[in-house]
Amino acid sequence: MRLLVTGATGKVGQAFLPAFFAHPRFAEWDVVALCNNRLLQPAPRLSVERGSVADAQVIARVLSGVTHVLHLAAVKETPDQAIDVALKGLYLLLDRFSRLQTRRQFVLLSGDCVVGHIFHGYDAPITEQAPRRAYRGVYALTKVLEETMLEQFGIQEGLNWTTLRAPWIMEKDDFRFAFELGDDQFGGPAWTDLMAVDELQVSRQDRVLPVMRDGKGGYLKRNFIHVDDLVKAILAALDNPAAYGELFNVAMDRPVDYGAVADLLETSGNMQRRDIATSFHSNWLDNSKARMVLGWQPEIDLEGLVERAWSYRRAADDPRIIWYPG
Repeated sequence: MRLLVTGATGKVGQAFLPAFFAHPRFAEWDVVALCNNRLLQPAPRLSVERGSVADAQVIARVLSGVTHVLHLAAVKETPDQAIDVALKGLYLLLDRFSRLQTRRQFVLLSGDCVVGHIFHGYDAPITEQAPRRAYRGVYALTKVLEETMLEQFGIQEGLNWTTLRAPWIMEKDDFRFAFELGDDQFGGPAWTDLMAVDELQVSRQDRVLPVMRDGKGGYLKRNFIHVDDLVKAILAALDNPAAYGELFNVAMDRPVDYGAVADLLETSGNMQRRDIATSFHSNWLDNSKARMVLGWQPEIDLEGLVERAWSYRRAADDPRIIWYPG
């Protein structure tokens, strides 16, 4: 078997490759990594190709002999790249892969932006049957179009496809920096959009923990997944006939309750909370289907997420770099 991985140098790709090569089920597989701006070093069973997913000649070259595709490459709120990477690139991959005699499965990593995560409200847990309802912005729109395009190739070309829909993906100290009030904040929304300038300055000086409340006044509940649990879901879906033609929500068993985060940190003496009013919606991404069909179970709960993020210490050769904010 031969697996093509796009976006192999990103957060998920860098966690996926070591886990894949260490897994006995894939011991006879080879991997080709398509890289563009950042490169990996070639290794046993790993070949590295450089080029853009929007280049038809590159796609034809890297798909030679490929049986499976794991499409991780993505851009965020960058309209000048969105069409090339998210739409043209995916179309070229699907069009070429569908014509291969060797094709077996195409796996897409999507996101809960497709259902609007905290921007649209739901009266019940969000299942895979929920309609796609992107919030404003390029990223959410392109993810809706990606999911739709992949499903249509399944219908038109008989392609075995699998979509894993993940919420906000955490690694290392990401979760900690999601609560930072300075320029090193990870993800959004920007605190300047939610707090007055003087309030923000005082909060920074006091080193408080900003804790968002939802539009109904309760503490915000938002869905997360640790990258290690996401990688396990990818491995469970890869070359799994039960995953063919299926969409899976891949999230923690329960959404993160921002009030519960504050409780944990206050108990440990780390920080004192300051409540922040928002108009966001608390939602629950239901992972029941992935647990039942894939036999997958997330292992990292809220306590684990907090412990990992606040105890993580970066080495000198591990600088904090935010390739995209969220």
